[in-house]
Amino acid sequence: MTPSAAEDVPARLYLAIGRLSRSLRRSGTPGLGHGSISALSTLVGCGEMRLGDLANKEGVAAPTMSRIVAALVEAKHVQREPDPVDRRAWLVKATPEGERMVSGLRSTRVQELRRRIERLPEDKQAQLINAIPVLEELLNED
Repeated sequence: MTPSAAEDVPARLYLAIGRLSRSLRRSGTPGLGHGSISALSTLVGCGEMRLGDLANKEGVAAPTMSRIVAALVEAKHVQREPDPVDRRAWLVKATPEGERMVSGLRSTRVQELRRRIERLPEDKQAQLINAIPVLEELLNED
């Protein structure tokens, strides 16, 4: 591999992963924005948490998360209640409806990705399968 081609690998990989992720997010999104889906997925995965902790985990400002949670409460995907330890704080958690929505969304996106992979020629499917452990190793770099 030439030096310029090697230097191009991170940029190409970053763009490809980002574009694939955005494309899959669009499949089956039921009217919720990415921020709402991400926050709801975090609550489903991590359980009940303070609004401020959710904002930190999602990397957004508290007022932004407050707006996201308000929309999710209105859609009945999460419930919010005062924190019994600190009445100034709010605890939020996914409702059963919110959990079903996240599960269905994941299933829809996984099925869409499966369809795309199955359309690849067998040799490219094998290359992709062999690349998965390498991609997983990149996740462990944090």
